[in-house]
Amino acid sequence: MNHTHQMITTRVCIDDTLGPFDCQLDPSNRWNGWLSPHFTLDAARELSAQTLRLADEYGHDTVDTIHIIEGREDSQDTVHVIEGGPSRFHEAGATSPAVAVHVPWRNPNRGTNASITHASPQARKAARKRKVTGRAARRVVVVHVRWQYLDEGSDTAADIVRPDAEGLYPIGGWEWTWHFASWWCACGRNSAWHKTECWCSLTRDNQPTTPLGTASVKVGQILRTLAPEATSALVDLTNLAHVCAVFAGEREIDTADDTGPFDSGTLGSADEALRTAWDEADAGDLATSGWEHVRDEQSAALYRITFQTTPTR
Repeated sequence: MNHTHQMITTRVCIDDTLGPFDCQLDPSNRWNGWLSPHFTLDAARELSAQTLRLADEYGHDTVDTIHIIEGREDSQDTVHVIEGGPSRFHEAGATSPAVAVHVPWRNPNRGTNASITHASPQARKAARKRKVTGRAARRVVVVHVRWQYLDEGSDTAADIVRPDAEGLYPIGGWEWTWHFASWWCACGRNSAWHKTECWCSLTRDNQPTTPLGTASVKVGQILRTLAPEATSALVDLTNLAHVCAVFAGEREIDTADDTGPFDSGTLGSADEALRTAWDEADAGDLATSGWEHVRDEQSAALYRITFQTTPTR
């Protein structure tokens, strides 16, 4: 397979189990369609914490875990024992075996050539004796343990995750089912995290923050299915919220069932979106939602909502 080798910044997750995490990846570098992300150390720490929580909840024999070992560049060599926890599918009280990570901190590779063995009595004794020392730059070793295979006696079930040229950690690539995390637009569509603009022209970072603001987007989307030229609407909040007029620029669009482009179902859907938002709104939302109060002799609760710019794609 030819890869683009063009890294993008995005977020990934594994369903609702892991993530979302910020990362960089080459979107063409796929394993059975899945992604191969590279994480910063901070993201790797959060990933580690989530895997450990999953292992505690579901059993170490069903979950890979990521571990971060801290050290100093001028520290003496150390040994760190990573203990297995309760196993879900084994007899009561059974735990996964432990591994020992041997780290030569003074090595020019600064810990990345650490080695892993089973946690023998000698390794456990060394782990109790050898503590991280030194005052030089902080270093870390990232360890990936596949407990289910370690239980089977595999000697490759635990390994060191070595950083790439940018100092990022490729964790779970060509192995885990990573996919793009997504964000939901107020219009109802979702996009991959790195695609920052929705088809409706709203951006990921410019989403409405109140139910009324979201309602403006939804009402515009609903009305534009039959009147793509619609730019705004008048909403009366007296009694039940409802759309009482629709405009294309300064021109009012006929809302009568038999003469205008709208039908009762479309207008009813718009009214339902408004009423749901009004029920969920907090005091003061009107002032921050972009709804413009319109003076009217017949209603003191008449507002104009302006729709998002008409999509060009």
